[in-house]
Amino acid sequence: MRTNEEIISKLKEHQSPTPSKWRENAEWRMKNKAWLRHSQYISMMMLDKMEELHMSQKQLSEFMGCSQQYVSKVLKGQENLSLETISKIEKCLNLQIIQSSPYRQSYNFDVEHEGTNMVAEDDDIAWKQP
Repeated sequence: MRTNEEIISKLKEHQSPTPSKWRENAEWRMKNKAWLRHSQYISMMMLDKMEELHMSQKQLSEFMGCSQQYVSKVLKGQENLSLETISKIEKCLNLQIIQSSPYRQSYNFDVEHEGTNMVAEDDDIAWKQP
């Protein structure tokens, strides 16, 4: 049976020379909990859709115009995504992430507003007089 000193010595042999940042990482996760949950949810939606489409990270990165490494970071669910990136993801995967915006690129719609019609098709939004 080994003594405590032998055990401690053996553990020190395998100790990393770089100090652990587990506390800083845990504090960061707690501080950023709200947006991390959204990021993780988006990541799961993306993974499900990519699986359905048999799409690789590399293919998605080519469609989005970014690196495969960035797609990998997004899919880990720890990336604070901009609206621009979310819009690219939606377009490339034909996926609706943001539910509340009336300006959906993938939908055509007409909205009457005090005698004016707003017509949106793809990326073009214009006001037309009736």
